[in-house]
Amino acid sequence: MVNNLVVIPVEVNGIKLSFLLDTGVSSTIMFSLSEVDSLELNNAKSVRLRGLGEGGSIPALKSKNNSLKIGKAIDQNHTIFVVFDKSLNLSTRMGIPIHGIVGYDFFKSMIVKTNYNSHKLLFFNPEFYEEKLCKKCEILDLKFKNKKPYLSVKTSENLEEDKVLLIDSGSSDAVWLFDSEILNKDLKDKYFNDFLGQGLSGEIFGKRSKLPKLIIGTFELKDVKVAFPDEESMENIKFFEERDGSIGGELLRRFTIIIDYPSKKIILKRNNKFNNPFHYNMSGLTLKHDGVVVVKGEKNIFNEQEFEQKGSTNISLSTVYEFNLVPRFIVSDVRKESPGDLVGIMVGDEILSVNGKSTYRYKLTEIIGMFSSKAGKKITFKLKRNGSIYRKKIILKKLF
Repeated sequence: MVNNLVVIPVEVNGIKLSFLLDTGVSSTIMFSLSEVDSLELNNAKSVRLRGLGEGGSIPALKSKNNSLKIGKAIDQNHTIFVVFDKSLNLSTRMGIPIHGIVGYDFFKSMIVKTNYNSHKLLFFNPEFYEEKLCKKCEILDLKFKNKKPYLSVKTSENLEEDKVLLIDSGSSDAVWLFDSEILNKDLKDKYFNDFLGQGLSGEIFGKRSKLPKLIIGTFELKDVKVAFPDEESMENIKFFEERDGSIGGELLRRFTIIIDYPSKKIILKRNNKFNNPFHYNMSGLTLKHDGVVVVKGEKNIFNEQEFEQKGSTNISLSTVYEFNLVPRFIVSDVRKESPGDLVGIMVGDEILSVNGKSTYRYKLTEIIGMFSSKAGKKITFKLKRNGSIYRKKIILKKLF
């Protein structure tokens, strides 16, 4: 689990890689091939792909007849799309190597159980699967369109009308909605502009707010974080016309989820995270991993030397210097009028330490988690900009 996303080990033509589990994609897509030296792909031809973002379509390769293996499940005739655009490198955003995303094409004949608590992904052959009785589970119908699963929910602004949302485990957000009228009618001024994420066709911007209520079957979630993508980010995509938005990882991780692809059903069971509050980034800062730097460290070594004639021991202390490669974190986006913006933190600033602790001693997700902790929390930074060192302090603040 990284930032509400499920990362799984995948073998492509015998090479071990790391992919995101992404129910929101139909095809398997690979990125960051520069990190994989020995991978061979079969029967490749040039194509163009479209996805969320403001950049339109992007060039890619379509490769057929590949072997893709996850656990004991294997597809010997798998089609993979390969994208070479370096701006789509998910590894920099997540702080660990991510080589691709895998969705419907691999799982379409299986029953797939995602247990967010135990961090286990289970595959079942429908022929041998026995559904266990579960009084606290909700079994709901799915609608598939273009190999993607959609679920009907209700929101607080209109409990009579269903919203059809894509189940998108490849999104770290809770909910996205495309009807911006909700902002003006029901949420009024309770929103702010923000960077929403990286899409296949570029960066996605929009507005963030909270829904008072979201109902899935008999499950009711309150104060749910919601994002409204800008129209510019959506205009290059022809959506399923009934689609009203998406459900992402921050909401999905509150359940144990079974998707029965052949029967087009989803089984939901709430877990111990169900009632956890939904938080948003109150710092206004977006960070990413940007290569590595060399850090010099010291280690003291004690040397003992015995003298037999005098019956004494001489102890000496020597210092050994170690040089290690550690991750470098930089600021990739700053929300206007946010605490980070108001103290002068800028895009491109390198974060050297957070609260007096060197950043390489953190995981990227740990630093990001601080930004969503609680209002009033103070966070200090040591920054490097154009060779100069700066110290900044922000105080997290609720926007509504």
